[in-house]
Amino acid sequence: MNIKTPVCHTLGIQFPIFQAGMAGGPATPALAAEVSEAGGLGSLGGAYMKPEEIRSAVREIKQRTSKPFAVNLFCADLKDNLYNSERVNKVLNSFRKQLGIPEIHNRSKLIDLFEEQFQVLLEEEVPIISTAFGILPLEKMKAVHEKGKKVIVMVTTVNEAKRAEQRGVDIIVAQGSDAGGHRSTFDMDHHPDGANIGTFSLVPQITDKVNIPVVAAGGIMDGRGLAAALSLGAQGVQMGTAFLCCTESGAHPAYQKAILNSTEESTVITKSFSGRPARGIKNAFIEEFERQGTVPLPFPAQNTLTADIRREAARQHNDQYMSLWAGQATRLIKNGKGARDIILETVDEAEKVLRNLLKLRD
Repeated sequence: MNIKTPVCHTLGIQFPIFQAGMAGGPATPALAAEVSEAGGLGSLGGAYMKPEEIRSAVREIKQRTSKPFAVNLFCADLKDNLYNSERVNKVLNSFRKQLGIPEIHNRSKLIDLFEEQFQVLLEEEVPIISTAFGILPLEKMKAVHEKGKKVIVMVTTVNEAKRAEQRGVDIIVAQGSDAGGHRSTFDMDHHPDGANIGTFSLVPQITDKVNIPVVAAGGIMDGRGLAAALSLGAQGVQMGTAFLCCTESGAHPAYQKAILNSTEESTVITKSFSGRPARGIKNAFIEEFERQGTVPLPFPAQNTLTADIRREAARQHNDQYMSLWAGQATRLIKNGKGARDIILETVDEAEKVLRNLLKLRD
């Protein structure tokens, strides 16, 4: 049995397995290239990178592989709303004191690099552009398609999926609430805590309503998850947490250790670190910030304001003040394996599951 769905033909990949972008460090050029070389779709999380950093990383990926890969950006209407910054900084300064770094009293300034980031992707002929938090504007969608490239969008509701299809997106990633990291919900005013619909409730509802390929994301860690997603109408899966402890991962050692020590009960959805709902392992930062009852600043102001704390915590190997993004199936993580092995083992296991299911007919 060969697991090959139409999405493989659309993107020119061997297996219907996407690696999530995971902005902020875990998704290195080495990881993206290795996943692509193994037959999946590797991805670079470029959202927090400066344009020239993206250019350099894209060129490194191209040096490592000639196969298709994606770069993921955040596509959102950013708000420079700092009305609550003094209260937020008061809480954050108590964390800075514990870490031994200077207090901050000034307001963070919104810097939106999306236009420049997007232009780099066009200039560097990136094969696939994926977005979270929203859809590319029509003129940008047209620019990508005129170059013969593909567009992937992460969605969290049926309505978002229908909007993406109408806009001309090539592939939809249906992100369930099981997923680690940020929710990709488009309208934060309507869904202030994100649209938290479980993966295997969301996927079949979306596949019933759109006519373009759907890829399932959220809590999928192995071949059993791939087989289950295919049975619900998805044409593939996107995995992020599954790659966090692989040999090519850029995740901090303290982050990896926290993941390996976690369970299905360890994660929560929080806005404390970034101002947007994201799933991660509960730690002292989340507990104390939420105990104070202070409303975080909107994304990306909160993310910018907490950056020095997260950076210093990483330097000190202190996982209590780091953002430990992870999905709900961390018990299934494979520690120390290469990305290639994860891809191939996932495919092999899925094939065995599907063969066993076929035997049930007898």
